[in-house]
Amino acid sequence: MRHARRRVVRRVTRLAAVGGLLLGGAMVTRAVASETPPITAVPHTYAMESGQTGADLVSRLGSSRTAGTWIGTDGKPVVAVTDEQAAAEVRAAGARAKVVGHSMDELKSATKTLRSAPRVAGTAWSMDYRTNEVVVQGDSTVSASDWSAMTEVADGIGGFVRMERTEGTFTPRLNGAQPILSTGGRCSAGFNVTNGQSDFILTAGHCGPTGSIWFADTGGNNQLGKTVTQSFPGNDFSLVQYANGKAGDGAGVVFIGNGKGVQITGAGDPSIGQRVFRSGSTSGLRDGQVTSVNATVNYPEGTVSGLIETNVCAEPGDSGGPMFSEGIALGITSGGSGDCTQGGTTFFQPVTKALTDLGMQLIVSNPAAAGGASPAPSATSTQAQGSIAPGAASPGSSAAVEGAQGTPLLSRLTDTRNVGPGLLVVGGSLIALVATRYIRSEQDRKAYQRYYSATWG
Repeated sequence: MRHARRRVVRRVTRLAAVGGLLLGGAMVTRAVASETPPITAVPHTYAMESGQTGADLVSRLGSSRTAGTWIGTDGKPVVAVTDEQAAAEVRAAGARAKVVGHSMDELKSATKTLRSAPRVAGTAWSMDYRTNEVVVQGDSTVSASDWSAMTEVADGIGGFVRMERTEGTFTPRLNGAQPILSTGGRCSAGFNVTNGQSDFILTAGHCGPTGSIWFADTGGNNQLGKTVTQSFPGNDFSLVQYANGKAGDGAGVVFIGNGKGVQITGAGDPSIGQRVFRSGSTSGLRDGQVTSVNATVNYPEGTVSGLIETNVCAEPGDSGGPMFSEGIALGITSGGSGDCTQGGTTFFQPVTKALTDLGMQLIVSNPAAAGGASPAPSATSTQAQGSIAPGAASPGSSAAVEGAQGTPLLSRLTDTRNVGPGLLVVGGSLIALVATRYIRSEQDRKAYQRYYSATWG
């Protein structure tokens, strides 16, 4: 009976050790396999493909013969050119050409003149490639005398500068996808980024100065982190370092409401005419089109340049929130005018510029590990031809937004942080197997000695 019990114990021990080897091996193998690979190329989207085609043509022909590029209503690139020879080259490359009267050099010269004029808060300007004009906007705070002075500057440049008054005021949208709060006000988390050692929230620079402490609740009990870098005015971005150094589960997903999110798979620059989406805690998920790039806004707090201009609406509380399309991170909400009832203009800090200046890398989603993610929209006949109408674009692949408590076992096993624990499990299982084999050998040797010692007497 005693020998039978020993055999059962040895068998159970061996099975447990083998199971430990399998579990530890799975933890190590899957964790290593699921490590996010370095981003060597921006994921493919049709809008970016069209935008790149137009940008390549502009670069090849030069700024004296072109005046910008945008995506047409059919999804194909359009390039503004100043002569018929350049137009022929554009058509030969498969894009559409529009012959205009003023080159990019002239448009840039106009914006340089506007920048050198006395600064007027509440004004903004950008280059409208489609009309071949520089558009100067003035909000409701600009006085009649200041607007008259700006008009004189515009008249001195030439007839391709268009003056427009706009409703509302150009203000940073202080107060996102997920709200973050500090003593200075309320803003929104934009995208999660990392330097390889610690994780951060990339948000708007006007949200708060360096040293600002951020919380996830109004009671100030759940501390998120602290602002460690701020660039505003000039640019409009800042970094909030997580208090525990890690962004946690779902770091590559942006919240869009109702427990849902969009998986972010890379970062890129938008094209004029591209359909884009913005998420914010005040006004939720909204969409519109890029109307201009490299825009300048004179906020009351200072001037910010190099912004993306859109007709997507936003309201106070949306600052710092993410702008994206087809799963590609494009910008973070800076400011604008109007609201989501009557519409308005919203400006965004380009993500690529912020990542480059900060030396950060975007934390992207791993679709293979994201439970419940729906696939990206299937290709239509238009897509198959290499283009997609701007209005047909989508935010990106969806994923459920859940806390760490809801993380499936497989996701926890594939967490790269489980490589160390997995190796410990493997090591412990090997020791258990060796010990079991040693104990069995010792028991067999003693049984052998007892048997033969009984025959000696």
